[in-house]
Amino acid sequence: MWQGFSFTPAAVGMVIGSGVIHMVYFLLLDRAYRSGGDLSVVYPLARATGPLLTIVAATAFFGERMTPIAIAGALLIGVSALVLTGDPRKLFLRDTKAGVGFALLCGCVIAVYTLWDKQAVALFLIPPIIFDWAANVTRIVLLVPYTKAREPGAISLAWRDHRKAVIAIGVLSPLSYILVLTAMVTTPVSYVAPARELSILFAALLGAHVLKEGDAARRTIAAVGMVLGVAGLAIG
Repeated sequence: MWQGFSFTPAAVGMVIGSGVIHMVYFLLLDRAYRSGGDLSVVYPLARATGPLLTIVAATAFFGERMTPIAIAGALLIGVSALVLTGDPRKLFLRDTKAGVGFALLCGCVIAVYTLWDKQAVALFLIPPIIFDWAANVTRIVLLVPYTKAREPGAISLAWRDHRKAVIAIGVLSPLSYILVLTAMVTTPVSYVAPARELSILFAALLGAHVLKEGDAARRTIAAVGMVLGVAGLAIG
């Protein structure tokens, strides 16, 4: 799959750039949670904002065009994700404003790294598996010294107490994004970005049925909206 590929200076720059942008995303997401933002508010808000901004940017800068049905599907996915936050008034409470602000910044960064990574695999033709692994190495090189300086012993503690979860995330998270990158090689990013938000659907269903978080009716409505939105993308 990567026969003939070599790391040119441009490819190295794309890898390092992606690693830095993704690192900023994770730091902002962490800050959003530490600022008092609830998981049910912060994550859907960030994940819904990112694809919508991606569509606008892809249309404006890359000349991508979506059919009306596909646009409606993308908007439905974004609205459904926001429905998962529950009471919209939560977004404006004093205790949650900081978390919401960082969540919106996360959405902006999601749009940036989505467009950046699209160019890396589609224009610079960096094989997705090599690109993701190399970007992960960049994040490790940057984040390990940062974490050790800011929270000494945190890495060892996390490994000791959450080893199984760390391994699972370390395997599944890169695999899922490699699949996204593979799709972006030949598919317009304005279609791939909204479809990614099905992750919120599965998180909502798990939260309702496994974690017993309640409010199943609202979650079901949002889930149906997401499914219909993805169907609109496929048809469009």
